[in-house]
Amino acid sequence: MAKISYVNGSYVNHAEACVHIEDRGYQFSDGIYEVMAFYNRKFLDADLHIERLFRSLNELQICLPMSKKSLQIIMRELLERNNRTDGTIYIQISRGVAKRDHAFPKDDAPSIVMVVTGAKSPKQSEVENGVKVITQPDLRWGRRDIKTISLLPNILAKQAATAAGVREAWLVDKDGMITEGAVSNNAIVSKKGEIITHPADHNILGGITRHVVLDIARKAGFKVVERAFSLAEAKQAKEAFLTSTTSNILPVVSIDGEKINSCKVGEVSKKLLELYYQHIYSQTGKKCN
Repeated sequence: MAKISYVNGSYVNHAEACVHIEDRGYQFSDGIYEVMAFYNRKFLDADLHIERLFRSLNELQICLPMSKKSLQIIMRELLERNNRTDGTIYIQISRGVAKRDHAFPKDDAPSIVMVVTGAKSPKQSEVENGVKVITQPDLRWGRRDIKTISLLPNILAKQAATAAGVREAWLVDKDGMITEGAVSNNAIVSKKGEIITHPADHNILGGITRHVVLDIARKAGFKVVERAFSLAEAKQAKEAFLTSTTSNILPVVSIDGEKINSCKVGEVSKKLLELYYQHIYSQTGKKCN
């Protein structure tokens, strides 16, 4: 069965999918994106992802010529045309095609593309034994809360992690505070058992998985503190973990080569993952372990 993608109103063979050379997403990174997981052909936390997508569009003053309901109809149709039970859907929306000029075009028509891919679940060994991260300077712009397609600093940080043979790079700002990961959010667990994570302000992209996990944690009785934490504090933490749409929750057992909790996965991380799997099952009927 051929892989089908969506490009500006048409369902096309993925190998033939393309956008115009003067698309502003291609020339200026003038656009946003969203990534949503699906299990058993059912989208996870769809409303939260769509809400964030429209917020990002609004922040960049891009007007999508369709409703949230219409967008979700296209998403479901694309899922039906691809033979995937579990996976992700990638949505990218740019300001559209226009003569190259930094100012907004007067009559912009946004470009919309969607791609369905297979599941990118972490290895079971990573879930059970935890992962390692390194730190990199946070070089990103001042509106990290917008999910834009301008990701070069993230790419450089992630490549540094890949070259170092670790899962992720945690970004450190000029004051020595950890913001988030190159492709994930993060949190630590204090000696008192508090879950500490950077607040969802302009300095991080507030992840949907992050949002759900914190909600789950509060309901389970954990104390959640949303504040910045330093690299030094992270290295002294009782536990650490990262969250993302494709990683779910992954325990972090080493930062820059320094062990966290003697390189053992902590009980808080285990409990949160168990509860998050229950969340996935409640929406999609998918049993994870």
